[in-house]
Amino acid sequence: MDERIKTYESKMKKTLESLEKEYVSIRAGRANPHVLDKLMVDYYGAPTPIQQVGNISVPEARMIVIQPWESKLIKDIEKAILASDIGITPTNDGKSIRLVFPELTEERRKELAKDVKKKGEAAKVAVRNIRRDGNDAFKKMNKAKEISEDDYANLEEEIQKLTDKYIAEVDKAVETKTKEVLTV
Repeated sequence: MDERIKTYESKMKKTLESLEKEYVSIRAGRANPHVLDKLMVDYYGAPTPIQQVGNISVPEARMIVIQPWESKLIKDIEKAILASDIGITPTNDGKSIRLVFPELTEERRKELAKDVKKKGEAAKVAVRNIRRDGNDAFKKMNKAKEISEDDYANLEEEIQKLTDKYIAEVDKAVETKTKEVLTV
């Protein structure tokens, strides 16, 4: 593969990875500790990821238990969860915090499926923008006579193949996550 194409491929790959990270935080009726990934807790004046201030476990399919290493953090962790977009009210017993995930309603599942599609479309747009940037760069190189017409045509063809490949992977990720969200 041409070196000039590799930078665009790595950008497309990062777009796909970013989409997959976003999908991990969408809950599908099961307790997934990754929904807490973006949560920060005020720990001695510094915003700290929740995973670094306690132990997180999933004892049942629809429950997450957070056991802070310091009991005084319970209130701060509760505040962070309530301020987040998780939509679950935490309960605590003085030693740990429980998050019980309710069964998703059919309506909520459809909303989540729409959200999954929307994020997928955004990723596709990002991949196409990367293709456009690549094509613009190749066009400039061609005009400046840095590459031949044949090289220009080959680069354009290669970046199109990459685009098709990553669009297909985004579609596959959307389909998989949609199926997961809609499965009761």
